[in-house]
Parts: sequence; structure tokens; C-alpha cells
Amino acid sequence: MNDSDPLQPRSSKRRRVNGTHTPSRYSSPDELAASSDHETPTYHRRTGSNHLPRPSAEHQRRSYEASDPEDSPDELDHTIHTFYRTNWNRNLRPTASRHATPDAPSEISLLTPIEAPASPATPLPPPPKEARYLPYKQKLVLKGHTKGTSAVRFSPKGDMIASCSADATLRIWSLPAGKFLRTLTGHLAGISTLAWSPDGRTLASGSDDKSIRLWDVATGKPYPLQLLGHHNYIYSLAFSPKGNMLVSGSYDEAVFLWDVRTARVMRSLPAHSDPVGGVDFVRDGTLIVSCAGDGLIRIWDTATGQCLRTLVHEDNAPVSSVRFSPNGKFVLAWTLDSCVRLWNYVEGRCVKTYQGHQNTKFSLSGAFGVYGDEEGQVGLGEKKAFAVSGSETGEILWWDVQSKEVLQREKTHEGCVLGVDTWGKEGLLVSCGLDKTVRIWERETEPEVEHGEEEEEADGVIKQQMEETEQMEQVMEGVGLEEPAG
Repeated sequence: MNDSDPLQPRSSKRRRVNGTHTPSRYSSPDELAASSDHETPTYHRRTGSNHLPRPSAEHQRRSYEASDPEDSPDELDHTIHTFYRTNWNRNLRPTASRHATPDAPSEISLLTPIEAPASPATPLPPPPKEARYLPYKQKLVLKGHTKGTSAVRFSPKGDMIASCSADATLRIWSLPAGKFLRTLTGHLAGISTLAWSPDGRTLASGSDDKSIRLWDVATGKPYPLQLLGHHNYIYSLAFSPKGNMLVSGSYDEAVFLWDVRTARVMRSLPAHSDPVGGVDFVRDGTLIVSCAGDGLIRIWDTATGQCLRTLVHEDNAPVSSVRFSPNGKFVLAWTLDSCVRLWNYVEGRCVKTYQGHQNTKFSLSGAFGVYGDEEGQVGLGEKKAFAVSGSETGEILWWDVQSKEVLQREKTHEGCVLGVDTWGKEGLLVSCGLDKTVRIWERETEPEVEHGEEEEEADGVIKQQMEETEQMEQVMEGVGLEEPAG
């Protein structure tokens, strides 16, 4: 790629989509792809002078322009298993014999005594209660970044959050108070992505200066070795579940698998024919998912680097971000036609499409969460999953994963909401955007006085009934009638 030439002027992170389509040529084999004769859009990058100042916050985060989005219905509108729910096993009720007729008497006479069963019948389990969604409310607004905030993530323990920005810094905040802890400085250009190690002691950041840095969270100091190898901006990072590997996606169209201990590239995956927008590890670390502006989502074997599956939608919209579901069975993908799609990557099918937000230019990201019965939230019905994402209109949208219903829509950010993350155990959510802020959200809880109010209301009804009964008895005595027995 010509971007690797150091003499070529640096390009902005905004990409344009023209109206022409040319057949895509893949840079890696696809052994299990269902089809490869699709079309991909051609992208042209705007170049600028090396002497110009650093682009604004809107340009530091990668952005795209595409044609008017078309409504994309749910291609396979069938029921899928939610991520945290088990199915109730119901016992079938006995039915009448096929040989019994109204005119023919039963083989057992009505005079024959019926023997009691040896043991009582097993009662049917109660039907699951309908899950009730408790909305999120904004709790804190954290300020400190001087340019747009491109990504934000909860620590594995949920006691801290980290944010990165186009101002080339990372900031760490404590929870639940949202107290600012420290600023991490060292990158020479804007930072587009970050990732926590599984133990929460290390933070990785990817920058427009083409480098990946590892940070000691306790001290805020960078480790001596930088991860160098990409020839262009770093867009996405993800740690393996064991923390010994790091996967990165870049504007240079490559996916690198790094050994964290040695800071060396273990494997280079010639993944896509356009800049890579997102990467992620599956929950057991055996698979990697990547996506790019060529409209392809690829599933890779971590051990061999082999492409196991290629997912592509018929609309072939650029894919800007991907994330595995918590159970590892699905992939959630953000595309620049204002859709978020849920893929069954084993079968290669898009099973759900979520709409309602606006996403045609910027690379947005989101997360999964749960609602219903949780710790401290009993009586809310069965547990269900939701997906959440930002929007270029400044909104945050929550969808029910199974029904695709919009559970909640909130507009608080000024400008595009670039990053959203969840911490399910405490019902927390964090968001960031071009307005330079980080916002912490907390799920509402059931009012403790609700049951008391119900009891008071019931007592009031009983008291009113007693008063009406006494009044009726007085009226009956006044006219000389006796109340009938029984």
C-alpha cells in the first residue's frame, strides 16, 4: 500500500465513498466463505500537507461518508436464544385416548373405585415473568479532555474507567465517585482506541502516530517497549482472555497478533482490502474477528491464522466496528448504513438488524448488557439481553436483543457519541463523544417504598369496605329489615 511510503503526505482519517463499484480482491484466502463475487466500494483518502496543524477532533476519529441509508429489514426474523437465559421445560398435559368415543363406554366402569396415586403429581413450574426494563439515568459528567473523546472502557473489575482522546492523552477515573486519578501522556498524535488487560494492571493504547503503547495503570508510566510494526493509524485493540496476546487493526489494512511479553508480532493477517475498523477476541481466545471498510467481517483461527469464515451483507455497507457476544456465539457489527447487525458466524447468517440511530460517517462502537432479574433487582422477570450504541445525533439507544424493540433513547451528548461500554454487575454504563466529555450512567432501582405503598393502599381498601358494610347495616336497621342469613 502506498501509505507505507514515509514521503507521502499524511492523510486525514475521513474516507469518502464514490458512486462506482469495482470487484474486490481479497488479500487472504477464504476457505469457508459462502460467496466471493460481491462488489465493494472504492475509497479515496484526502491528502494534506505535512506542515498543516493536527486535524480537529472530528478528523482525529476516523469518519466516513456514504450514500443515503436504506432500511434493511431483519433478513431472518426468527427467534434466537438470548444470552443469559435458560428455557423452561414444561410437562405436557395428558390427552384423551384416540380410541375413546362419546357412544362407547370407557373400559373402566364408573363404579370401579379409583386408586389414589402413589405419589403426588409434580406441579408445573410457574411461567416466567415478563422482564421489566429499568431505564438508565445520567449520574456524572467527567471533563478534562481538550479534544473529542474517541473511546472509553470499564476496567475488568469495574472500579475504574479509562478514556482516550484526539488530544493524545489517556485519562483514568475511579468509580463510583468518578474521581480523576491520572493522565497518561507519551503519544505524539491522537489516540483512537484503548484496551484493558484481563487483570486490570495494564492499559494498551493505539495512536495515529502508528504506535501501540502499554501502560502501568498503578503508576501511569509507559512500559519501555513500544509495539511498532503498523504503517498507518491504529484503529482498534483487544487483549486475549489470558492477557498474553494483543490483536490490533490499522488503516494499513492489516491485522497484527502481538506477543505482549516480547512486544513482537507473532502473526500478520493480510485481512482486508480497506482500513480495518474493528477487532475482538472471543471469550476463550481461540477466535479473532475483524472488520473493514470493504464490507467484510472475517473470523480467524488464533492458533493458525487461517480465515475460517467471511461474513458479508447483501448491502455491502462498510463495517466500522465488531464485538463478540458474551456467550461467544454471535458477532455484533456496526455498519455505515445506520444499522447494527447480529450475526450467527457459525452459520454465516445475519439474524437480527437493529435500527433507529444515525451512523453514516463515524466509527461507532457499543456493548451488550442484561436486564431483568439481577443482583439486588429481584422481581423484574426473566433475564434478557440488550445491545447499546451511540448515534451521530448525540443519542444513545438501547435495543432488546431478541425483539429488536428500542428500550430506551437518551440524548445528552452534543455531537456524535463515539463509544459506549457497560458494566453489568452494577448496572453501570459509560459513554463518550465529540463534546470532549465522559458520561456515567446508572440503572434506576425499584423504589423501596413501593411495597409499603401497595400495603397502605390495600389497607385503605379493606377499611373502606368495612365502613361501607357498617353503613349498610345501619340503613337496614333503620327500615326495620333484617339482613338475610348466609
